[in-house]
Amino acid sequence: MSHLRSFAGLGNLRITPRITHSYIARPTTTYPDQIVAFQHISKRTNYNLPVTPADALPTPPEEPEGRKKKSKTAGQDDSFNMGPTAFKMFEAALTTFASVAILGVVGYSYTIYYKRQILRKIEHAFAPGDPVLDLAAVVRQVPGTGAVVDGDGNRQHWVMREEQGLLDGIMNGTVRGQYHLLVGEKGTGKSSMLIDAMAKIDGEGVAMLEAHADPEIFRIRLGKALDFEFHEDNIGSLFSIRGPRDASALLDVERAFNKLEKVALKRRDEIGRPLILIINSTHLLRDNEQGRDLLELLQQRAEAWAAGSLVTTIFNSDDYWVYERLKQYATRMNIIKILDLSKPRALEALRNYRAKYLREPAPDPKVLEQVYDMVGGRLSFLSRVAKSQDMLRTCEEICRMEKTWFLNQCWILGSEMDDDVMDQQKYASAAMVLAKALVDMEKEMETRYDVVKGHILPQIPLHKARQIMTRADFIQSFDGINVFTIDSLAMVRADSVPMMNAFREICGEEGFEEFLQDTLKRIGDIESLGRTRELTIKDLWDSGKYSASVVGANGKVVSKVVFEVVAKEGEEEG
Repeated sequence: MSHLRSFAGLGNLRITPRITHSYIARPTTTYPDQIVAFQHISKRTNYNLPVTPADALPTPPEEPEGRKKKSKTAGQDDSFNMGPTAFKMFEAALTTFASVAILGVVGYSYTIYYKRQILRKIEHAFAPGDPVLDLAAVVRQVPGTGAVVDGDGNRQHWVMREEQGLLDGIMNGTVRGQYHLLVGEKGTGKSSMLIDAMAKIDGEGVAMLEAHADPEIFRIRLGKALDFEFHEDNIGSLFSIRGPRDASALLDVERAFNKLEKVALKRRDEIGRPLILIINSTHLLRDNEQGRDLLELLQQRAEAWAAGSLVTTIFNSDDYWVYERLKQYATRMNIIKILDLSKPRALEALRNYRAKYLREPAPDPKVLEQVYDMVGGRLSFLSRVAKSQDMLRTCEEICRMEKTWFLNQCWILGSEMDDDVMDQQKYASAAMVLAKALVDMEKEMETRYDVVKGHILPQIPLHKARQIMTRADFIQSFDGINVFTIDSLAMVRADSVPMMNAFREICGEEGFEEFLQDTLKRIGDIESLGRTRELTIKDLWDSGKYSASVVGANGKVVSKVVFEVVAKEGEEEG
């Protein structure tokens, strides 16, 4: 019956199936095309249906004349009817607009989320705990490596310097409104004091990074310290949102500082203390155009942040040139000089260390005196000596290493040197001349050793040192290789007590002064040969002559010179 129902609308047909029952379809008007369709369907079914011829079918009633015209007009307008097309266009436009709107809303929401996430990550970078503290392992250090924790959980250090209190005040926000430059020789304990001050506040509000000569590496280290990815993790391109344009490392540093400034403003309003940004080993920046531009950017930010008590910047440097560059535009910079320990503090530190960690109840005072005489109050040297079983032997090794370093960098070659090494010998001979000048000055000093201060090393003003060397550009590289040092008062002296001992030994060797003079003479001769030009005169045969005249400023001939061939004795003029 389901098959039969599907044929109910095919027209006035009489259907006689094979079964005994009969079914009469509802009488309707039937058209030829419908009969053909029905015939096709009946073939696929097993019904025997009578087919009425097409000419025997009733014709449909004719429509009125007005309705015919109207239908014809409607049929003619169907080809030009824009209703369905306009609806489709509107539907496509609405779909596109909805897609773009959704994409825009999602992209804008992601941008807002990403910017807030950046600030949250930077805030987290200044939360308690710091990777620098984890790397330095200052919380739980075994005896013999530096800072330790006593029974009450308080940090202690086997050498407590006077500058430690000032650095503690800077870290906890008591000292503000300035940015600071720590200047001192390598091994005086600058970085150790900064890490100790950080550990006392568990690194809360402090970020520390190591400088590098390559600005790209400096950018990466700054991003690591601030937990800032420089928009490299931004997926805004998925929403056709253009990210920050690619540029130099200097521009990325500026972007990081812009984000840091927002965090610092929020912190100042909520807590009332500035953030602390420590840039360690600032002297590793190259003294070229890129390095100077980066240092200028850092100083500009440090000045602005210090004025608003937003961020206290601390620069840590071993070399003088950083101070020389910063001093040109410094208005709020504070200089903290970190020098060697005085004799009483150095001896006390050695005595306490040996007694506390090596269980040596009473070190021999004479041995401690000899140790100080050989290595002075340099903290790195004292640390090595204090851990050694044979302190005097370790002191000798330190002095020998310093002397070897100086000779490897600045030894001279004498009068037999080749002219190809003249540039290097200029550099080496300048160092030897300055070392000899310091040794000679020490001989004329009234006091070379003070009971309280300890060693008093001879020092020369920077401009005088350049005059002695006859070169102005070498002294900075000497400071860089730790042969000579320049303090914040522009005074030049030996880098350390062992280095000054090496100067005395080298300049005191027999024949050193003559050897130095021979080297300087050889350098002068090579330069003279380089400035000499040879003039060859040809075509002087058959009594040929050359005449040269010197004309003065008024146009008159001042002198004349005639070049001619003179026959040797016993030869006739040809």
